[in-house]
Amino acid sequence: MTSQTGLDILRTRSIVDCDTLDEQVAKDFGPFQDCTSNQAIAYGELSTPKHTELLTASMVKLALKIAPHIHGHVHIQTNPYYSYTVEKTIVNALRIVQLFQHLQPGFPQSRICIKIPSTWEGMMACRALEQAGIHTLATTLFTLTQAVLAAEVGCTYIAPYVNQLKVHFEPGFEDPNKLLPLCVLIQKYYESTQAKTQVLPASLTSAGEIFALAGVQHITIPPGLLAQLSQPGLVPDMQSLFDIGVPAAVPGPNLSFVNDEAGYRIAFSRDLHGASEEKLTQAVNIFCDMQDKLVQLFKGVQGSF
Repeated sequence: MTSQTGLDILRTRSIVDCDTLDEQVAKDFGPFQDCTSNQAIAYGELSTPKHTELLTASMVKLALKIAPHIHGHVHIQTNPYYSYTVEKTIVNALRIVQLFQHLQPGFPQSRICIKIPSTWEGMMACRALEQAGIHTLATTLFTLTQAVLAAEVGCTYIAPYVNQLKVHFEPGFEDPNKLLPLCVLIQKYYESTQAKTQVLPASLTSAGEIFALAGVQHITIPPGLLAQLSQPGLVPDMQSLFDIGVPAAVPGPNLSFVNDEAGYRIAFSRDLHGASEEKLTQAVNIFCDMQDKLVQLFKGVQGSF
């Protein structure tokens, strides 16, 4: 009899998604509900020799390749350079949806989820897209303030970043303020307000962090950690934060920002004395850098023909 893996145990508590655009990962470690991605993931995957022929089709074609191996949504992130403009984010999101139809006519729009950075402008774009029937995920989320607004505008998901993004780009850097308790707080808040938005933590760096969030609605895991969790006999040696009553204080249902831009901005700026706003700025900058690398990659391929 094969012993349980960490993934087996996790799947009894949470919906597991794959944080990759590599279809082989979905085949090897599935089943998964959704697959998530961003500019950094796309760059890493499109840089491999096996996908040289896909460069000009970018993330959408990769998403279509992995779609048959998952059950739910494929997530595509908008251009991070549009993080502070509502109109351009909406246009970019609609273009992504059109590309799915162009590359695979009949692909269900209901399976597409557009990832948008959790700026005020990004959230307003999410509201318009959700009203148009397009699923959205508010990504690079670091505060309860952002989570409250995301639920108010109707986002399908939020992605709280447990670790700030630079942990994946600066060797040796460790986030001194991991947001594991925030994920629990947000989910409890959403349950108390009957919000439709689901919590999907991201930016995880260890099996311990993942087990600490067993019980969260969704969790997206990168390939390296999926391989680790798939080893027989790997069981959590710690309790989930969802089982030990952390945190205790859930805000009341009257907390609102959707009609108070100034109130939202000051609450966000004040969170952790500005550290949360710094994390969002850092993430947008990193994703812009990766967007630039993707563009250069495309130019290099086009120039080779």
